[in-house]
Amino acid sequence: MAKDPEALQNLVLPTLTLRGLAKEFGPGMILMMTGIGTSHLITAPVAGGRFEYALLWCIPIAYVFKYYGFEMAFRFTHATGKSMLDAYATAWKRWPLWYVLGTTLLQCVVGQAGRLIAASAVLFFLFNEYLGLDVPMAVYGSLLGMLSVAIILRGKYAAIETVTKILAGILFVSTLAVYLVEPAPWSAMGHFFMLDAPPGSWLVIAAFLGLLPTGMDVSLQASEWGKAKRVGMGRIREQLEKSGAAKPFDPLTSKKEDLAVDTSRVPPHALEYCRRWFQIGLWDFRLGHIVSFFIACVFLFLAAVWLHPSAVEGSGVMGEIAKIFTASVGPWMMIVFFLGAFAATFSTAFNYFDGWPRVVGACCRNLFRGTARLRGIARDELTTEHRSRWYSEYNIYRATMLFSLIAAVSIIAGAPRPVWLVLVASALAFFIAPVVFFLNLYYCFTVIPKEDKRFYPSAVATWCAWGSLAVFTGLTALLILARIFRIEFFRS
Repeated sequence: MAKDPEALQNLVLPTLTLRGLAKEFGPGMILMMTGIGTSHLITAPVAGGRFEYALLWCIPIAYVFKYYGFEMAFRFTHATGKSMLDAYATAWKRWPLWYVLGTTLLQCVVGQAGRLIAASAVLFFLFNEYLGLDVPMAVYGSLLGMLSVAIILRGKYAAIETVTKILAGILFVSTLAVYLVEPAPWSAMGHFFMLDAPPGSWLVIAAFLGLLPTGMDVSLQASEWGKAKRVGMGRIREQLEKSGAAKPFDPLTSKKEDLAVDTSRVPPHALEYCRRWFQIGLWDFRLGHIVSFFIACVFLFLAAVWLHPSAVEGSGVMGEIAKIFTASVGPWMMIVFFLGAFAATFSTAFNYFDGWPRVVGACCRNLFRGTARLRGIARDELTTEHRSRWYSEYNIYRATMLFSLIAAVSIIAGAPRPVWLVLVASALAFFIAPVVFFLNLYYCFTVIPKEDKRFYPSAVATWCAWGSLAVFTGLTALLILARIFRIEFFRS
């Protein structure tokens, strides 16, 4: 065993009490809130309003068969102290990084437009309905985008976590209260197990599978957020490299094997410290996953009960969805709904303004020597050179954020159709997901030592993970065939 440095002896172990967990939860809750807002507040009501309960099966399919794609990203980061994008750098010609870079830049445009227009739709309805202000959707998108960018660039990660927890609570409580007024009939629950694809539903199905609980590419954002939190293995990785428990990692020269940590050489106290943070990370993610699943189901139920049959579309879509709350409880509930709706949609756009640029910066950090030398975006780690060199990770991160803002607002101005933009952005996330899913599993299973029982997946998790990938990839192929070749699989 490596010599136990004083710094490793003095690590403060996080408490695993409910109060301690609530304080330390972060990346998992942020991942949840990146999905809630568009998929839950628009896609689910569209599905319920247009097709009643017919698409209910999509929700458990998405949550069950995408679960391990997200968990493996969390697991890898806690086991190695590195992010998934660091692992991608060890592939042949670094092709995964080029793939992620290209698709992420596309998501920065189309995807962010879909997220931002959902938040804009809330303000559009409020100001148009109550104040008579007919302001273009793009204006609201510009204001919300600029506000998000301004807050993020202040570098207050702790503030992001706190706001996310508060907003999640508001949405959860208000939605549950309304659902209890008139729950969906028990007969509707059978649709959880009935595969159905009504005519005209392919885009909604793709949107459900793509953005519930959120896009698979967000697992890469969550991995970067987890690394940025600098707890567990991420905090002590550098010391372990010095002691020989882990090899120094250079994204441009190191091999996949260099990412692994030999936990048999990690001091017991430090290992317990890492184990606890890993446990917190898993509970954080799982709680967010469960809450997100519940909210998605409830919104579809609410729309099926109160809106069906309805197209649920147009610039006033939020007003139509708000009818659920006013018809069930009363006009005063409109305020509660819009508070929760704005909280969810704005937090989604807000988190993506940080997440996608963070991924682009991480890709460049692992592709180019100059960016690798000037890596890091944390304000307390930036030097004058980090700020002055255009190719530093920090400046690439900022430039991508600005690019995303301008491009997304331009799309909103050219196509101010909230529902259509959200569905297209969600479908895009679905079609690019299988590659990221596979890579997350591959690196988790091939980098973490099998002897490391604390971090290596169990036999059950292994079978479930690869089985989930097979099912999810098969669904992707079926949907592509159904759309391109007009092959009907579920309904004649």
